[in-house]
Amino acid sequence: MSDVTVTVRGEHEARVAPERATIRVTVRSEGPERAAVVDTVMRLAEPLRASITERSDAQTVVDWSSKRLSVRAERPWNNEGKRLAPVYYASIDFTATFTEASELSVWVSDISAWDGVEVGWVNWHLTPETRARIEREVAAAAVGVAVTRAEAYAGALGRDSVTPVEIADVGLISNREAQPAAPMLKARGAAFAMADASPGMEYEPEEIVVSATVEGRFIAS
Repeated sequence: MSDVTVTVRGEHEARVAPERATIRVTVRSEGPERAAVVDTVMRLAEPLRASITERSDAQTVVDWSSKRLSVRAERPWNNEGKRLAPVYYASIDFTATFTEASELSVWVSDISAWDGVEVGWVNWHLTPETRARIEREVAAAAVGVAVTRAEAYAGALGRDSVTPVEIADVGLISNREAQPAAPMLKARGAAFAMADASPGMEYEPEEIVVSATVEGRFIAS
């Protein structure tokens, strides 16, 4: 009896609690005088910068950054279609990565009431080391699923064993001409808007889903 080629897919998914939360916060100011607007936004940004630095020293914030001052001007129109004097807008963006959701909640409860402060998105994620480990484990499990399926097909055909010939990211075996190939590992973390955050709001970390899909070609004999 001749050998039979079996081509299968294997998938696996892991749900992991996030280890980090990166938040974006913006300080804004506006008014008719450019210098005054710039002075105001710089003044409003200082307590926020000090608050982040304090938490960085306490190691509840593991990384943070601030973008340089951004200033723009617009000339609005009145109801009669007349162009009015310029209005100046200034802003400074901050990002901070927290190690604990509870610390993030307390901090946002404090700063959300401050003048000029707007709380933006939060992104839950893993450390690079954990992410690499989870991706390896998920990929190995997906290959295991492919082997199990190939063995099931071989058994249904009355074959005793399967020998792996090729394992590849999904799409690379079934459609070699496809470019670019679909990524083997896909992960999605929680990223959601917090623009309307109010004092006392709790931030519940959402699970991060890491998934892998592979294709395998086996010889059933």
